[in-house]
Amino acid sequence: MLMKKTMDRTGSTRRAFLAGAGVASTFLLLDPRRVFGSEANSAIEIGLIGCGGRGSWIAPMFAEAGGYRWVACADYFPDRADAVGSKQGIDAARRYTGLSGHRRLLEGRLDAVVIETPPYFHPQQAAEAVEAGKHVYLAKPIAVDAPGCQAIAEAGRRATACQRVFLVDFQTRASEHYRAALQLVREGQIGRIIMGEAHYPWLGGGRGAPPETPEQQLRSWYYVLALSGDFIVEQSIHSLDVATWILDADPIRAIGAGGRKMRPPTSIFDHFAVQYFFPDDVVLSFTCIQAIPEMKDEISARVYGTDGYISTDYYKGVFVRGKEFYEGAHTNLYTTGTRANIREFHQFITTGRYDNPTVAASVRSNLTAILGREAAYARGEVALDALLREGRKLEPDLRGLRA
Repeated sequence: MLMKKTMDRTGSTRRAFLAGAGVASTFLLLDPRRVFGSEANSAIEIGLIGCGGRGSWIAPMFAEAGGYRWVACADYFPDRADAVGSKQGIDAARRYTGLSGHRRLLEGRLDAVVIETPPYFHPQQAAEAVEAGKHVYLAKPIAVDAPGCQAIAEAGRRATACQRVFLVDFQTRASEHYRAALQLVREGQIGRIIMGEAHYPWLGGGRGAPPETPEQQLRSWYYVLALSGDFIVEQSIHSLDVATWILDADPIRAIGAGGRKMRPPTSIFDHFAVQYFFPDDVVLSFTCIQAIPEMKDEISARVYGTDGYISTDYYKGVFVRGKEFYEGAHTNLYTTGTRANIREFHQFITTGRYDNPTVAASVRSNLTAILGREAAYARGEVALDALLREGRKLEPDLRGLRA
């Protein structure tokens, strides 16, 4: 079995990074107490924005990782903020609620924020966090529409310019096994890429509809298009993220289909089938479906080249069959990938690494998912440049909600 030495997210060595980092490399020569906190060995003080399902799940992982201390949290709903705040020992005075609770959180003393709100809010909250001088750990997807993706791209650039870390939490990209396999692809071990396929059948998701009132929708936001982006963006982006990582290109256009065979007319789709067209006549076939009884979950991507192929599955691992073979270990990426990202977030902050390589990759895969959604909604063809020019924003109904 061939085992390749894994590289960091940019494929560069630390020496190369320091040589080319400019201002950032100078920053590393400063008193390390200026990196964060008041002492070199103090914990990074963090605040959680979004205390719902994933927010409450990920909070203990930061606490258990070491090197972090929760000092604030914010959620629209007081019960959620109090639940996380109590478990993480956050002072009641720093548990913020309402739509603008995150702004009051950002005004306080802390080093970084973890954003786990519904995806619609990510672009604004991330941009405001960067402007407040905080490091940002952002959940996927980064946005529900093209303008939101562009806003995240700008926030990432701004973070780099301001010497702040901005990390997007895709678990597969954090895996050493995926990185090793992708390095082989970059070295040409599967030859010139011909085509790819990606799939995301998922037992979960349910067959529900959006709740009636804005507050109910905010609490149970998954079926609300403007809050989630539909499940091709909110969930199935995992397989599209891996596929675009392998292809290392933006799609040119997509032809899509899909609909609701199990969900009511007011809900999001329950299935998509999209054909993506990339440069050099590379085609990616993508399908995703939810809520089929007894269905086995799969988050997969496979790309074929002239000399072999790479096969990935979130639950089964990754392997390469080409000029050289590689077999990655099987791990639970849902937890191991998240823990790896949490460790790297800490490492990037404490060593002063501000190139923020996950941002552009996340913008690419998020736009790919949105392009597929819009092609399926149109039941036809949509070009990426047309999608960007149109700049259509999704806006949820927030009337009557507490500021």
